[in-house]
Amino acid sequence: MGGESVLPRENTGPLALTFPGLADYPVKALSQGIPMQNPFRHSESSNSLLRSRASRRFRVVFRLTALAAGAAAAMPALALDYGPFTVNGFAKVEFQRGTNICTDCQRETHENRQRLWADDIVYGKRMGDDISHITLAQPYIGVKQNLGQGYKVFGLWSQRWRDGKVDLPGWLYERNVGVEHEDYGRLTIGSMPTRAWSMADYPFGTHIGVSDAWASSGAGYGLLGHAVRYQSRKFDVLKGDLVLEATYDKGRSGWEKNKPRFLEVFGQYVRGDLVVDAIYQVARNGEPVAWGHAPFGGLTPFSRDDDKLGGSGQSIAMVMGRYQFNAKIELLGGLRMNRWSGAYAVQTTTGNQAQWNSMFNVDWGGTKDGVPNPGYSARSTDVVVGARYRMGQWTASTGLLHLGKASTSNPSERGQSNSLTINTVGLSYDVGGGLQAYGMAGMAHYGRKGLAPLSMPAHNAFTNIDSRTATRGNWVGVGAVYTF
Repeated sequence: MGGESVLPRENTGPLALTFPGLADYPVKALSQGIPMQNPFRHSESSNSLLRSRASRRFRVVFRLTALAAGAAAAMPALALDYGPFTVNGFAKVEFQRGTNICTDCQRETHENRQRLWADDIVYGKRMGDDISHITLAQPYIGVKQNLGQGYKVFGLWSQRWRDGKVDLPGWLYERNVGVEHEDYGRLTIGSMPTRAWSMADYPFGTHIGVSDAWASSGAGYGLLGHAVRYQSRKFDVLKGDLVLEATYDKGRSGWEKNKPRFLEVFGQYVRGDLVVDAIYQVARNGEPVAWGHAPFGGLTPFSRDDDKLGGSGQSIAMVMGRYQFNAKIELLGGLRMNRWSGAYAVQTTTGNQAQWNSMFNVDWGGTKDGVPNPGYSARSTDVVVGARYRMGQWTASTGLLHLGKASTSNPSERGQSNSLTINTVGLSYDVGGGLQAYGMAGMAHYGRKGLAPLSMPAHNAFTNIDSRTATRGNWVGVGAVYTF
């Protein structure tokens, strides 16, 4: 597998698929852009009770996972082919036990972290060990037809279900058609994931246990609904293969003053055992977010807000590298620079059901150029390193991710002074027949107690450990993934 590229596999057509997100495990609330509940400290006797209950639950779910893995191992890993059609995909189950977990500790439990009233927590809540779990399922239905003279047409549809529900309501992961030629490249139109999210998630982040924390943080976007993508053929450059790609998305319709627009430029270079992915993504007038999995649409879900809002933008520049040092050892490293323009806070509707826009990095109660509650620009840098060690059917891995402090002129503290470091270790076993079983452990450490780093979508995203109530915590877990 040394130096294996994802893109050349995709160039053979949409049916030779990789599976982004095999180790992506944010909670359902995060997938909906909702902050998770927040941990807070309580008495030692309550801690003991929680640990006892969590221990019993953990033993039960571990046995269930082992049973499910054994059943799946007996199934062949076969895609379904019928003429030009192919169906393949993956299913996953995972359980984790973490420390410093609390339920309903944020006073406004379903509010976005950028809003001032989401800062408040409820004091006196119990905090201790707790169990979380997730199931993911995602089929890919593809069609491909040779036209002769080197041309092929194709189509692809895919949706993801998380805990039995559509992952992102109103959005599909894939719904596109296209044409390709061995000399002229590949043109795709429709709904598709961005490279900034999908490549960071799988294979890069998945291989070292940081897929969600790496791919779903920062100033990028993850899903596109109205995109055009051109991918070049492979070029022979410096004794290696280079593939270049550009993707444009116009966002959702109805916006005139603040028209959405999105551009992503991607390149992958493969030489022997080295794979380097470089991505630049710039967007204007999508919802301001620090959630790299977010869909790109408009400033709000409602184009009627157009005249009430000012524009905003954000961008990332990212490079990721994988090197197969020898038959057993693979080294990985990545660097990402984030930029947000900021977005001021404005109430788009009034009354009992008042709504606000999607603001970012706001100086609540302040003014700038006569504008109340202004948003300020910000920049940050995130880094990740990791390694894998193969031992036959076993693979051990470790990853280290750091989400850095942000640079901004905002006089209010909105998390720019905080950072997060995550370290993971993992061990997976290739059972065969498309099944992999794995175990993992990890620990997280915030630079300070307070609001989470700006490149995080929620104060307890990725780890369930809320930066406002604890500076560190850890977790262990088991899971299984079946691909067909």
